[in-house]
Amino acid sequence: MTTATTPGQGPLSGVRVVELAGIGPGPFAAMLLADLGADVVRVDRPGGAGLGVDPAYDVTNRNKRSVVLDLKAPEGPARVLDLAERADVLIEGYRPGVAERLGVGPADCHARNPRLIYGRMTGWGQDGPLAQRAGHDAAYIALTGTLGMIGRPGEPPALPANLLGDYAGGALYLVVGVLAALHHARGSGTGQVVDAAIVDGTAHLSAMIHGMLAAGAWQDRRAANLLDGGCPYYGTYETAEGRYMAVGALEARFYGEFLRLLDLDGLADAHHDLTRWPELRERIAARFKSRTREEWTAVFADSDACVAPVLSLTEAPHHPHLAARGTFTDHAGLTQPAPAPRFSATPTAVRTGPALPGSGTSEVAREWGIPTLDDDRLAGAD
Repeated sequence: MTTATTPGQGPLSGVRVVELAGIGPGPFAAMLLADLGADVVRVDRPGGAGLGVDPAYDVTNRNKRSVVLDLKAPEGPARVLDLAERADVLIEGYRPGVAERLGVGPADCHARNPRLIYGRMTGWGQDGPLAQRAGHDAAYIALTGTLGMIGRPGEPPALPANLLGDYAGGALYLVVGVLAALHHARGSGTGQVVDAAIVDGTAHLSAMIHGMLAAGAWQDRRAANLLDGGCPYYGTYETAEGRYMAVGALEARFYGEFLRLLDLDGLADAHHDLTRWPELRERIAARFKSRTREEWTAVFADSDACVAPVLSLTEAPHHPHLAARGTFTDHAGLTQPAPAPRFSATPTAVRTGPALPGSGTSEVAREWGIPTLDDDRLAGAD
């Protein structure tokens, strides 16, 4: 593995990653590695399914290069193994056994490159009764108990898009595993398989909650606890025009500031008195309904009451704080979240837009030293 870095290219500059194309957490994990400076080559399938949008808008393919290989063609698997031989990491998101049947499983790759980190991204994991079943984010987080925590009592659990399972419990854990395995390989010269299952990662995210549950400090039902909307000073409230403010005034001094700016009196003792929480919630809700989101934003702007407006996806990039930090960036007219986290010595950036299928074939063939990669027949062409 090359350890040198190039200023401005990120701390993983010199690390080579092969991504076998899929959708969801695998591409996101590969994007994160690419954002951090890795040279990520995405192996797309001829006519392979993507997000269902124009590939030019698929932000998860930024900072990557793409080659198109037909793994069912006679020479397709051999070219993937050529890439794996020259790579530090390979990421795939097939059902268990599929990569092996295609001839690009861990044993095939490690025979060519014993140092390779083979990252496997699935919902159910590589073993267990459900390992061969289809699934999506909703089902994975449902079984871990985390979905059941989200939403209002008496209403169905609220799906948090696919952020909790696919990306937090899946992609981010795959990246952590890959980086840890890279560290091990650097010292030992030995690669390994990283089995990143969304059910495992999502369950792991709830570690603190399980501790609180065991200690009797958490009730196993929705909106009955300090951090799940059950607490009246930790939640969301509707404003006069139907928008929302988010409140997180947990500590006593923040709570006091919150009440002062809401101009609510006689409620200081309700902070820890659960019998008064219904009254507290009702009075807070009534106050927020008396003004617009913009007006309340101005009221809380310079305070430590821990209150913020709930912004939409299109509003967020324009918030003064996020704009000042460059939390979002614009590349070739496409507004998107900037790479995170940030590094003082090896800064990251959006270097290139979404890689279009096959657009990097000639370049990768030359730079990775695989002339046979640049063969139209491998891309399913006539």
